[in-house]
This record gives sequence, structure tokens and C-alpha cells, in this order.
Amino acid sequence: MIRCGFALVVFSAAAHEPPTQLAQLGDSQPTSATTSIAGHQVKITVSGGERVIMANGLPDHAPGKFPNRGNPNRLSAQDHNFRVPTNPQIAPRVTPGQGAWFGVALNGVPFEPGTAEFWNGQRAWNYEAKSGAIDLGLDAHNAHVQPTGAYHYHGLPTGLIQNLGGDGKKMLLVGWAADGFPIYTSYAHRVATNLASPLQKMKSSWQLKPGDRAGGPGGKHDGKFTADYEYVSGSGDLDECNGRFGVTPEFPQGTYYYCITEEFPQLARSWRGTPDASFYKRGPRPARPEGFGPDREQRRLGAPPPPPTIR
Repeated sequence: MIRCGFALVVFSAAAHEPPTQLAQLGDSQPTSATTSIAGHQVKITVSGGERVIMANGLPDHAPGKFPNRGNPNRLSAQDHNFRVPTNPQIAPRVTPGQGAWFGVALNGVPFEPGTAEFWNGQRAWNYEAKSGAIDLGLDAHNAHVQPTGAYHYHGLPTGLIQNLGGDGKKMLLVGWAADGFPIYTSYAHRVATNLASPLQKMKSSWQLKPGDRAGGPGGKHDGKFTADYEYVSGSGDLDECNGRFGVTPEFPQGTYYYCITEEFPQLARSWRGTPDASFYKRGPRPARPEGFGPDREQRRLGAPPPPPTIR
């Protein structure tokens, strides 16, 4: 396990190019790329049908201050060891991402969509991390720290994006989902099958439900809770997993890929393929037919609980 002191560092875009190139190499031969500046360490290798991402979880950009008012946890080095297939396959049905990392960024920091903050302790009313309903201490990179010290992203990893040269110039690969499919920012080609097509921000197909909540906290569906949203097919550019099929710079022949959107769900809440067990924190969990399961966040281990009701 890597144990090193945290340092504020700024990574060059070039430092991330080797991991990006691995996407093009596929499984043709064993390949490795390692980056290490001060406290941040990540190593990505491709061999035997797997892409292996080993990292200490410290970001390659200056994080926010932790602990902070909304987050009592101290950032510390981790021992992340993620594995994804280099030839991912679409599964017969989607898998909800309950209790697991959704994926991992190129800098070795995990992506996590959900929280474990609930209205009145009721799991059906799971607070959204970026709704502003409660203060989870997110920094400018849409990230914060778990009780274990694990830094993780709940949305677009702005510091990483800056280190990769900025967004909107091309489709920007920022990580790998647990099922092996690539993760991009919200910019993708207007015509999914044409690399010459202009870039545009992809729009989620998740929408606020109309009317008032049935039970629970009551009030209108305003986005405070995951349950305030529903998938409306065709209302946006992306499917229920916040992804679509198309060509990308790394996959000119086409692939399924996920987008991180600015609006809900930001990060996908389910996988189109089969997630690897290395992304589950306590081993794989059975899928539930409806809804999304929680992740373990601050509340379970001592953070201030949310208000009993929010109207």
C-alpha cells in the first residue's frame, strides 16, 4: 500500500496521455503507464484482457480543504486496485450501481454517484449530492472525502479536465467505468457515428417528475432527492445509463460510452455492461428491480444528520 504525505500538485496534460493511449492499444500486448508527482500516484497496465488501475487515490490537482464545515473527514492515501475488461460487452439488463464506485478517473480517483444521506432515515428519500439541499462539503472539483479518507468525484472532475487541456475542444476521455466502457465529459459529437460532426453538450434524459411527492417529505419534486427524477426516453441525447453508442477519438470504430453531464444524474446510476467486483466496497450486491441504492458517505460515521424535513 502506498503511504505518502499529501502535497498540492498541478499535473501537466502530457502526464495523462499514456493512460489515454491504452484505450487505443486494447489487449494487443502488455502495456503499462505510471505517473507519480509528489503524493499522487497511479499506474495503469493492460494485459490479458484486463485494464488494471492501481492508485493511492490522491488527486493530481489541488483539492479543497478537508475537513471542512460540511465534511468532517481527512483526505488520506488509499490502496485502490481496480480491474476492467478491455473488451466490455453489453449485458442483457442494466445493473444498478448501489454501494459501489461507478468507475475510476485517469488520475486514479474514483467516481461515485450516490450518497447515504436520507430524509428522516428513509432510504427511499436519498438526498442528491449536488442538489444543495444539504452541505456535503464538495470542493470546486465536485469531490469530497469519505470517512475512510477516500477522495472521490460526484460530478465533472474539473481539476483533471484542466490538466488534460480543457473541455469542449474534443471528446475528452476522463476515466473508465466498472464495466470497462469509457467515460467522457458531456461533450460528444452531434452525429454519434461521425467524428467530423460538431461537438455539443450531451443532454440527460432524466427529468424531474411532475407534481408533488407521494408521502415522505412531501412537496414538489424539485431535485433534492434521487427519487424526484424519472427517465423519459428520447427527452435527451443519452439513455437511462447516461450513455450512448458512437465513435470517439480513442474508439474510431465505435463503442458504448458514458457521459458526465452537468445536470442530473451527472454520473450514471447504473451500468450498461457487467461491473467488475473490484469496484464494490464489500463485494457484489444483488441488484434491486427499482431505484438506486446508497453509497456510504458521512452520515453513517458521524457527520451531522440532515434536517428531519425539508419543505
